[in-house]
Amino acid sequence: MVSKALGKYVQSLHQKKYRQRHGAFLVEGGKSVLELLSSDLETEHLLVTAEFAGQNQAQLPSRLPLTVATEQELTQLGTLATNTTALAVARLPTEQPLTLTLPESALLLALDEVRDPGNLGTLLRLADWYGLPGVVLSPGCADPYSPKTVAASMGAFARVPVWERDLTQWLPTLSPAVGIFGADLEGDNVHHLTLRPAGVLVMGSESHGLTPAVAAALTRRLHIPRGASGGAESLNVAISAAILLDNFFRNQ
Repeated sequence: MVSKALGKYVQSLHQKKYRQRHGAFLVEGGKSVLELLSSDLETEHLLVTAEFAGQNQAQLPSRLPLTVATEQELTQLGTLATNTTALAVARLPTEQPLTLTLPESALLLALDEVRDPGNLGTLLRLADWYGLPGVVLSPGCADPYSPKTVAASMGAFARVPVWERDLTQWLPTLSPAVGIFGADLEGDNVHHLTLRPAGVLVMGSESHGLTPAVAAALTRRLHIPRGASGGAESLNVAISAAILLDNFFRNQ
């Protein structure tokens, strides 16, 4: 049974202000919880069903505070429509150093006011797939540790570092040799380019694209051509990022 105090604490972490106050966030669902436990992130508390505990006993740290809960309790305490396995409270990670020289040798993904947590989680998952060293978030982005973002990242939350930076201030500090790329309908056809995975790929919000000040910092604009009979007005930001990232890594 989950104590009243623990239940209140877990539910408070639905909100960003309490995640920041307590330095903690929620991880929901058995797969995501196992990803957390196998990562370097610190787990503060674990709530599991008896069945999940029995099936995954070898992967549950013996010194970790553990509460056996019912499926109903897990669902009531979390944000998922149903949770039949596990829920964890993890400590927010300490931000790693972001050196100005990193984009000279590796490709970073930077997000400009991407406000939808589902899209942000998918973008983190893409960064994880391509092995990017991390993702830079503007202040207007969704919270990378909101429950919806964590769920959509499919475990990437535990592996992909994130940095919060004002892109209008950070991008101009990079070396002039660093390529700063962004999507633009008037840009170069990405299928005709030979790109290497270095620099910064900046993706804008779902509805407005890049903010003007960030767009002004681009050194190269990339265009994803529509098919000859294509009629869609636009692409989702995560789909666009996937296409562009694949072109950066195509020759690796």
